[in-house]
Amino acid sequence: MSSDVFQPGVKAGRLPAAEYEAQFSDLHPALAPHEAVVAADRCYFCHDAPCITACPTDIDIPLFIRQIATGTPDAAAKTILSQNIMGGMCARVCPTETLCEEACVRELAEGKPVLIGQLQRYATDHLQAQGVHPFERAASSGKKVAVVGAGPAGLACAHRLAMLGHDVVIHDARPKPGGLNEYGIAAYKTPDGFAQAEVDWLLKIGGIEIRHGEALGNGVTLEGLRETYDAVFLGIGLAGVNALGATGEDKEGVRDAVDFIADLRQASDVAQIPIGRDVVVIGGGMTAVDAAVQAKLLGALNVTLVYRRGRDRMNASVFEQDLAASKGVRIVTHAVPVAVHGNGAVREIEFEYVDDAMKGTGQMLKLVADQVFKAIGQTLEGEELPTLEGRKIKVDANGRTSVDKVWAGGDCASGGDDLTVTAVAEGRDAAEDIHAKIC
Repeated sequence: MSSDVFQPGVKAGRLPAAEYEAQFSDLHPALAPHEAVVAADRCYFCHDAPCITACPTDIDIPLFIRQIATGTPDAAAKTILSQNIMGGMCARVCPTETLCEEACVRELAEGKPVLIGQLQRYATDHLQAQGVHPFERAASSGKKVAVVGAGPAGLACAHRLAMLGHDVVIHDARPKPGGLNEYGIAAYKTPDGFAQAEVDWLLKIGGIEIRHGEALGNGVTLEGLRETYDAVFLGIGLAGVNALGATGEDKEGVRDAVDFIADLRQASDVAQIPIGRDVVVIGGGMTAVDAAVQAKLLGALNVTLVYRRGRDRMNASVFEQDLAASKGVRIVTHAVPVAVHGNGAVREIEFEYVDDAMKGTGQMLKLVADQVFKAIGQTLEGEELPTLEGRKIKVDANGRTSVDKVWAGGDCASGGDDLTVTAVAEGRDAAEDIHAKIC
């Protein structure tokens, strides 16, 4: 272990240079062709397969696995992509262990499901590596649709609309498309620039223009879009981050976990990303786990993830929790932050233990920290938005909002899980409804 690991403060290069590549290598290496066929042969090819019902995008899973088993992975990829155009990314980041694989009959019988996620990756990677696009545009409809946000929901909506013959303009605030796929997912889940490669491949359908540096209230308005386009889809995600509500949370060294993850994703050399010796991550979802694990991979000596409820209430799956623990992350539950201590910069963070009803017990916990990452949920930001439900845009089953000609989907919309696969499904379904409405 490098002596730099023991040095307090926030610094880059805590590990020997040669270790970083291994630390941030692919979490699930791709299956080889023989491995894929062997894995596919475990499928029972169930009639009324429960894995299909468990998939938010309704992929015909037994069909695509049979196609892999019979040596036609490109046909399998088309089966997947016809329902989920971002099937490659979803194969990498979806919590399959709580979706399709949890519903697998093999899981129920043997405790070992068919490797649905890895098989999906095998098929989609096989096709994408050839640089071909399996779909063609319909004849031009003469209609034009605006999509705000180039995340999974926006891209899925844009692709389906383009495939149906409409022209699409995506307005996105970031310099790169992809949304959370590009900026918000752990680097070890999608190495080698896969997020951008998938977007480039998706755009091969044609008919999609992306305009960067534009967001609601910054270059475009909802009313202006409604006047200019035949329909508008909002896939703006959740750009704001909740406050801790703890005294002293404005101290140096306290930052949003999503910003930390974005810095890692955009870094040309992860060794240059500074990390503390003692890191505390507050939250219980995927973002919290991604931040905690990556802090460890960067060379932090002590990483503690603190969540206000029990582990059974964490949004991060059991697999993700176990992954964090396997990397040396300590998980503390039933504790809420009350104060950040330090003279200008964080040196310690104080928590109070709470019971299941979130009532304080009076028992305190103090953790040494030179870096604190907040992963306690994100909030909707934007101007002149449609009617909200809770803190998200209210939509019906088709994604329609309270404003005529405006649809919404993904994390910004009510009713769905904050998952890439759910966002893709909502974007796709909204596109179908937009098509029916404007044609």
